[in-house]
Amino acid sequence: MKIRRIEFRTEAFELSESYTIAYEKLERVENVFLRIETDTTTGFGCAAPDLHVTGETAATVTKALAEVAEPVLRGADALARGRLLAELEPLCREHPSALAAVDLALHDLLGKAAGLPLWRLLGGHRDRIATSVTIGILNLEDAVRAARRRVAEGFVHLKLKGGRDVEEDIARVLAIREAVGETIGLRFDANQGYSVAESVSLVDRTRGARLELIEQPTIKDRPDLLGKVTEAVHLPVMADESLVSVRDAFRLAGEGLVDMVNIKLMKVGGIARAQRMDAVARAARLETMVGCMDESALAIAGALAFALSSSNVLYADLDGHLDLVGDPAAGALPIVGGFLVGPEGPGLGVEPV
Repeated sequence: MKIRRIEFRTEAFELSESYTIAYEKLERVENVFLRIETDTTTGFGCAAPDLHVTGETAATVTKALAEVAEPVLRGADALARGRLLAELEPLCREHPSALAAVDLALHDLLGKAAGLPLWRLLGGHRDRIATSVTIGILNLEDAVRAARRRVAEGFVHLKLKGGRDVEEDIARVLAIREAVGETIGLRFDANQGYSVAESVSLVDRTRGARLELIEQPTIKDRPDLLGKVTEAVHLPVMADESLVSVRDAFRLAGEGLVDMVNIKLMKVGGIARAQRMDAVARAARLETMVGCMDESALAIAGALAFALSSSNVLYADLDGHLDLVGDPAAGALPIVGGFLVGPEGPGLGVEPV
């Protein structure tokens, strides 16, 4: 299965609904689509760079694909996935979403060669998983309106963004719980916006709202602060931006700094590296969430395959494709009753137009 040709292109997407998090407002994003042709079939991958999270832009991704990945891949056996990724990993330390695009395309080719959906090939622990959907930082009335709409659409878990003003965040959490009732799961993500004291205050004062977890409340470069929050609150504390490498996973687990980890393929460099981090988490008895950036349904399919393959993945936050206007893979991953269902086509099961 020799690699004959590699192509990539950048596409810009407006968001059907802009949203605000602790450190930015998002209205438009760029994804880089990768196509790897072999002598028998074609594999697809996608990069969703984010300067704040992955340290990349679409321009740096395309440069890495052209100057780093293509020389390694051209003419190689596409099924020698382990060797190819091992060669690329040290070369792509500063380009995790570029590496993820290659990883996804090689996994897509593997599934197509086997004639199996990738999620089945990786383990097939389950065939569907509930996903949360994000409510950005909005004023209280708009946040409640957005939450009600998402519940009406069938979602059973809401991820509430905050981190700019703890008093407003507390009011918003309590109002949304009252609006959506008792059966909807609520998760809170501060995106590094809080101090330890603010984190503890939010958790204590929203106890009646029964949040499921609090995600990355403190700054990513101080994982010890996550540890202080973990010690002080009753809720599970999840690391996101603080988890980039397998070494990060060992530190967070070994020092008991968190209860959970959020693994995003774009942040960590693809499925193969995500599996290693999940193995560390499992060994340390930390639960895993699979998250995402603002990315095409093509990339979400890779994250979904990983999520469905592992018994340690108990949570999914895979909604990054829902608001992309003009996604060439739109509609490929239906959500049924708040659950993403594994596609039955071979490989990723998604063919972008």
